[in-house]
Amino acid sequence: MDPALLATLIAAVVTAGGWLANHALATRADRRRKEHEARLAHVEKQLEQLYGPLVFLVQEGRSAFHDFCDTLGRSVVFEGDDSLTPEQLELWLFWVDHEFLPHNKAVQDLLSAKAHLIVGARIPDSFMAFIDYHNSWRVTHLRWKEQGVAYSWHAKANYPRQFEQDVIESFERLKNLQVQLAGLVRGIEA
Repeated sequence: MDPALLATLIAAVVTAGGWLANHALATRADRRRKEHEARLAHVEKQLEQLYGPLVFLVQEGRSAFHDFCDTLGRSVVFEGDDSLTPEQLELWLFWVDHEFLPHNKAVQDLLSAKAHLIVGARIPDSFMAFIDYHNSWRVTHLRWKEQGVAYSWHAKANYPRQFEQDVIESFERLKNLQVQLAGLVRGIEA
């Protein structure tokens, strides 16, 4: 075989091989970038539509409860035999009707509408504890208002503090993941 033709053939094979290798690497990088972009888009949706508003509602609820306790002049509302005076009960019921139950309803509505964005394969126990807490108190309070059925002026179970912790921790993990994924996407694009 002619040495010039052989050299041309080898150069063509090396060029084609280089092009194929480059194409394969670019395709793999493009696939990774698209996977990271899809994960990033989902995380941003979780933050925007569920965990961002939810962490705000949790903080707002804490603040409102502390404001109420300051107004009441106590650090807790119901504890042991420490009952409320008629004036304190009137104040409590005003806050229940105008702040606490509407606030809890906003949390429940958000969880109901955006349950598909909850982190993990199942709804956390603390989220279900919150829903149980809210529903039992709301219905019992409504029965008192509409039917005069006496009750203890609060939910049967205490507010699930683990709910707040789980919401805040999930929000923080998602924010960290958002930063990591955005960095990976930028790194692949560069």
